[in-house]
Amino acid sequence: MKDAESLKDYQHVRLLAIRSLFEIVEQSSEGTIIVDHDAKIVWMNERYARRFGLDSAAQAIGKPCESVIPGSLLREVVSTGRPILLDMLDTPKDPLVVMRLPIQDDQGEIIGAIGFALFDQLRSLSPLLIRYQNMQAELASTRSLLQARQAKYSFSNFIGTSAASLEVKRRARRSAATDSPVLLLGETGTGKELLAHAIHAASPRANKPFVSVNSAAIPEALLEAEFFGTAPGAFTGAERKARPGKLQIAQGGTLFLDEIGDMPLALQSKLLRVLQEKEFEPVGSNQVIRSDIRLIAATSIDLEAAVRKGSFRADLYYRLNVLPLRVPPLRERLDDLPALCEAILDELRLGAGHQHHELDDGALALLASHAWPGNIRELRNVLERAALLSDEPLLGAEALRAAIGTLTPLPNPTKTSVSRRGPEQALDFHSAREAFERELIGQALAEYAGNVNEAARRLGLGRSTLYKKMAALGFSS
Repeated sequence: MKDAESLKDYQHVRLLAIRSLFEIVEQSSEGTIIVDHDAKIVWMNERYARRFGLDSAAQAIGKPCESVIPGSLLREVVSTGRPILLDMLDTPKDPLVVMRLPIQDDQGEIIGAIGFALFDQLRSLSPLLIRYQNMQAELASTRSLLQARQAKYSFSNFIGTSAASLEVKRRARRSAATDSPVLLLGETGTGKELLAHAIHAASPRANKPFVSVNSAAIPEALLEAEFFGTAPGAFTGAERKARPGKLQIAQGGTLFLDEIGDMPLALQSKLLRVLQEKEFEPVGSNQVIRSDIRLIAATSIDLEAAVRKGSFRADLYYRLNVLPLRVPPLRERLDDLPALCEAILDELRLGAGHQHHELDDGALALLASHAWPGNIRELRNVLERAALLSDEPLLGAEALRAAIGTLTPLPNPTKTSVSRRGPEQALDFHSAREAFERELIGQALAEYAGNVNEAARRLGLGRSTLYKKMAALGFSS
């Protein structure tokens, strides 16, 4: 009995709610219309009738809805039984935001439809539309930012099948499966950043941001703000709103620190805290932010020597040196030259619209005799210059020799020196001294990857003296 009374109460409350809803919407809307199962008008309020040019609503009764309201879709609602909750209806005066609902009898059969004109001014919806547009713009911006922060390279972009190349890729793939820091060591131009991208792309964080920072390219005064971000008004000239740093942008993903050996000591200690405590504070803020990043660092300098000199913190070095990965210079993987040259020439042809170029055996032999102090970056530069200067699709040794300029010979202890030349190769004193200096300086530059300061120290010369000799001998600085 109590259940029956509850059910009766529910039905009564439901009917009251339906009646109240109809009355509220009908009174507050710009117009209401009801049609039967043939889409003929059975009722229409006076406001709606006057909007469509009628003197009274009685004139609309019995007429097809389309004859009174051009563009009405109430017939579609009656025939399909599906509501059209929000739609635009064009009228001679102003567009209307309308809602159309089917009407059912007690057996659930469709017997007609009801339509409400909710708004006659679109600005009534402007707060909702503006909020929706802002959300769409923010979502598009986030997607664009995330897409821009994705890894650009995979392991397939690290070209080479030599033993040295295969070993590097093997170790890099193993490092991708962990969250431990990776330290990429190698000369400039060997492809350290490419490997960093590839490690991220093969890691569980691949769908998260990949953020790259060159520690040597940012002024020291701005490095801390660049890394940790700033609080509103943290310093004179700062933005009034908070500015996220690279650590925040890289949350959940990978932070790649290139040339970490050039990072100032003060920032090294703060980076060490991030690695150990997994937290940091933006500049000018007391807020502690939890850090969830995977760190990959790279350098072309000898970090152990930097630690001994005191220019790099030993504790940070040990924290970074968990998974060291030495990227071999090009002169140690000359077997990869044919594949590298083919890939670079194909890329140049597709990217700049050049004709397709190939190298003959003489050109490859010449390339194999060069020490490549600039590594892959220098190789690309030479091939692009040769392709631009040559009208022939087949590049020979002469075209490559002109593109390289001064050839830096490969270090070779067994190579015949100037003093052991035969009589037919005899040189005068000045030519012999020039050849010896060129060979000696070339070997020092190759040994230190083109670093003039280190080469000068190795040769026992002042930096300015070495620069003068390099200019006289035709070395590019």
